[in-house]
Amino acid sequence: MLLQPPRFFGSRFVLPLLLASSFVPASSAADTNGVSPVRPLYLDPSRPLETRVEDLLPRLTLEEKISLVHGDSSFSVAGVPRLGIPERYLSDGPLGVREAMKKTPAVRLADDFSTAMPAGICLAATWNPELARAEGEAIGQEARARGKDIMLGPAVNIFRTPLCGRNFEYFGEDPFLAGRIAVGYIHGEQSQDVASCVKHFAANNQEYGRNGINEEISARALREIYLPAFRVAVQEGGAWCVMAAYNKVRGQFCAQNDYLLNHILKGDWGFQGLVMSDWGATHNTRQAALHGLDLEMGTSTNWDNFHLARPYLEALKKGELPVAGLDDKVRRNLRVMFATHMFDPGRTNGSLNTVAHQLVSRRVAEEGIVLLKNERHLLPLDPDKIHSIAVIGENAVRLQDYGGGSSRVKSFYEVTPLEGLVNRAGRRVNIIFSEGYERNGGAELAERAVAAAKAADVVIYVGGLNHRFDREGADRRSFQLSYGQDELIRKIAAANPRTVVVLLGTPVEMGAWLDRVPAVLQAWYLGMEGGNALARILFGDADPSGRLPCTIPKRLADSPAFADCPATYPGTNGTVTYKEGLLVGYRWFDTKHIQPQFPFGFGLNYTTFKYSGLKLIPGGGADGTLVTAQFEIENTGPRPGAEVAELYVHENHPDLPRPEKELKGFKKVFLKPGEKEIVSIPLNRSAFAYYDPAKNGWVAQKDKFKILIGASSRDIRLRGAFRLAEPVSFR
Repeated sequence: MLLQPPRFFGSRFVLPLLLASSFVPASSAADTNGVSPVRPLYLDPSRPLETRVEDLLPRLTLEEKISLVHGDSSFSVAGVPRLGIPERYLSDGPLGVREAMKKTPAVRLADDFSTAMPAGICLAATWNPELARAEGEAIGQEARARGKDIMLGPAVNIFRTPLCGRNFEYFGEDPFLAGRIAVGYIHGEQSQDVASCVKHFAANNQEYGRNGINEEISARALREIYLPAFRVAVQEGGAWCVMAAYNKVRGQFCAQNDYLLNHILKGDWGFQGLVMSDWGATHNTRQAALHGLDLEMGTSTNWDNFHLARPYLEALKKGELPVAGLDDKVRRNLRVMFATHMFDPGRTNGSLNTVAHQLVSRRVAEEGIVLLKNERHLLPLDPDKIHSIAVIGENAVRLQDYGGGSSRVKSFYEVTPLEGLVNRAGRRVNIIFSEGYERNGGAELAERAVAAAKAADVVIYVGGLNHRFDREGADRRSFQLSYGQDELIRKIAAANPRTVVVLLGTPVEMGAWLDRVPAVLQAWYLGMEGGNALARILFGDADPSGRLPCTIPKRLADSPAFADCPATYPGTNGTVTYKEGLLVGYRWFDTKHIQPQFPFGFGLNYTTFKYSGLKLIPGGGADGTLVTAQFEIENTGPRPGAEVAELYVHENHPDLPRPEKELKGFKKVFLKPGEKEIVSIPLNRSAFAYYDPAKNGWVAQKDKFKILIGASSRDIRLRGAFRLAEPVSFR
């Protein structure tokens, strides 16, 4: 018996069954003597994946093969009923399963809700790959319940400029951190018989001009900064799909980029899955056919005119393009289908909006909130000592889940910050809300907010950005707060010195008011349980353990992408040049000795931690570990909490220029007051290597290295030295 994906009909599930007795592929039909048909190998789940692929491939006609390499609607790919190949359904989904669409793009469904997770940058701020796995698993379960086969996520592009509209979806500025979060996410999601599609390959680091901007990036910067998260996503995470980006790299569109797709992804990395285009990102049939694209997707309803549809078929029939290239594409599509058990009985059915999923959403929000400032221990708040709270700011009541572009989620519910605070303390504390600002608001809103602040014991200001600014398709125009919030915060702080500022969205410039408020939290976009999570942090039910996955500069001009504007951003004559090279994020600030507002990896707790006893233990062995950094962390404060120990490596005398230091390991530990834990962080050859373009490979040279253990990139607690006795080279 074969199971097809569950489908929604009205408000209920229907799980259709395809019985073996009711379907026999043409190639295995009973002969004229009445002999029972032989079951094709591709329908036997016990057979190896490649055996099944090679058995099915020759059974397909040329036209059927073509049908498998392009979409037949905005989010589906045709099946082959003759052979029992099911239709495939895709969904956007880095933050949850996106609302569905029928074959006609304008028709939307009413039963396509799902659990909304916090923004990707919030997940990265947890520094917790195990929690990323839990999120991926939850989204995978919901994808299966919604009948999805491929989920378009995670998104791992690098936070190069603070203005990029999709920074909220991504995992920050550091490729090592982004890679570890991505691997956890993918392992969880693909465990549910759904394929992850890591995106956007590669260097989709700005939305401005994304459909045609050409990016000139050095080989070292590509290999060391913009590609590592993709590499570990496919090699260690096992992601079955990669989505090519809209932009160009070195003059060639990413969806038909021979260097990126054939030479690096499929050649150097040995990727065996499928490469799909971003929607409408394919521009040429011949280049798409020859340069590594395996599945063309788009929003046009004229599916037959896709570059890998009728034009490709005609070129094949004329002998202008090799059939072997099409066969490779079909193999890759079939591998993904077999890997996710689309042909097999017992495929995971999934579940929607369970209590466990809601808890994962809340945990990610809690662990991702970053406490940036907490003077005089204003936080956590004690409801027994507070009579009134003024909650000020439109973001206290604004719904955020259904926004931002392709990552938006039609959530079952969304707990706003105001609702979360009322849920937690409304019965014991008088909570007053004042909007304070709005897009077209007048001075009277600010006046009422200031009056509310004066009358309250504590102010919780919930501001920041929204998805008019953090969104697909456009970059922010300013690094400053919108709607006159800078001036409003100054007035509120003057009216009430006990003001807590909570910033939603991606980071903003804070210099206009930072020294006037005692407490600040960077809270990103927190998903459907966000209000409850925020309240738990503010009242100390949970310890703030988030750490910044991106540097927050004092001013935009300090950022590396703005060192030589407009060439370095947003580009001139259709090209943006990455002149900063390797020096992205903290690598730039540390190497150039620029003081940020808040450094990469920074975050405060309600307790304190002590680091001690660093030992560097040499070790080889099967796992490739060269040395293990071992040290102790103790919770020396009064409350339970979590600390993120960050390990950076500095090479003393590299043959090629390197950043001041680079993140190569981290570990999040949860400790009770007085509790200690021995932390071990292994380092393999990749921790010491750089990419050498002259050798077309990676080199860890014979040299001395500093091993730096810290609570942020600017807060190093322990130091050690390691000598690599012999050079190591690898691809």
